[in-house]
Amino acid sequence: MLVSAEEMLKKAKAGHYAVGQFNINNLEWTKSILLTAQEMKSPVILGVSEGAGKYMCGFKTVAAMVDAMVDSLGITVPVALHLDHGTYEGAKACIEAGFSSIMFDGSSLPIEENVEKTKELVATCKEKGISLEAEVGSIGGEEDGVVGAGECADPEECDRVAKLGVTMLAAGIGNIHGKYPDNWAGLSFETLDAIQQKTGDMPLVLHGGTGIPDDMIKKAIDLGVSKINVNTECQWAFQKATREYIMAGKDLEGKGFDPRKLLAPGAEAIKETVKEKIKLFGSDGKA
Repeated sequence: MLVSAEEMLKKAKAGHYAVGQFNINNLEWTKSILLTAQEMKSPVILGVSEGAGKYMCGFKTVAAMVDAMVDSLGITVPVALHLDHGTYEGAKACIEAGFSSIMFDGSSLPIEENVEKTKELVATCKEKGISLEAEVGSIGGEEDGVVGAGECADPEECDRVAKLGVTMLAAGIGNIHGKYPDNWAGLSFETLDAIQQKTGDMPLVLHGGTGIPDDMIKKAIDLGVSKINVNTECQWAFQKATREYIMAGKDLEGKGFDPRKLLAPGAEAIKETVKEKIKLFGSDGKA
């Protein structure tokens, strides 16, 4: 059964570790992440962007697939199905589809509009027992056509949004979606600390978890980050393993072209990546 992310993130905040959100793109992604979380006895959040949801035939299809897979695989660790960087309309659609957690990304809107729409969604989510993530400040890079410059969030605005009753807060602290450039200045821990001082026990979210050095990840967790998002790194691992399989000509051996064989190396690579991240975030054994 899918659960809200609220309880797992409260425990993570109190225990000074973070829960990983791993984005899913198809059945193989979902299966690999769920099996690894179960093996590691770790809570897990499955992230779905609006683009990935559309690719997988809509949010209702995704929710039905994940719910059935949790049951058929015998997954007993807490699993939240979470909309990633959702629009207001997307958030409404995911609530209707059966997601257990949503993100409304109003960071590109004027703060008054961000507050107004977040406040409305807080009421709906509380009524339905769904966790809600809000965002202040932008995450750098591009995801699903949304481009952010990576501006650091205003701690005062973070405090204002947190007080609306959201479950968790994503705040821009210099983090970037996708590959980090060589001249990246690093995370602004001064901003993160100022935000934590304002928001107290509110679990904070670090987007763009791929490519951030381990020591920065650990320091971010110490400063209140309780949820870390990973997507690109799993994509890289899947691509590398699949490419090696094909370049070695294994798809031409026997029935190596069978999708179940062709996609297996990539699926295993995702498992290893997720396992590494769960250990780094400190959520292993915390289910």
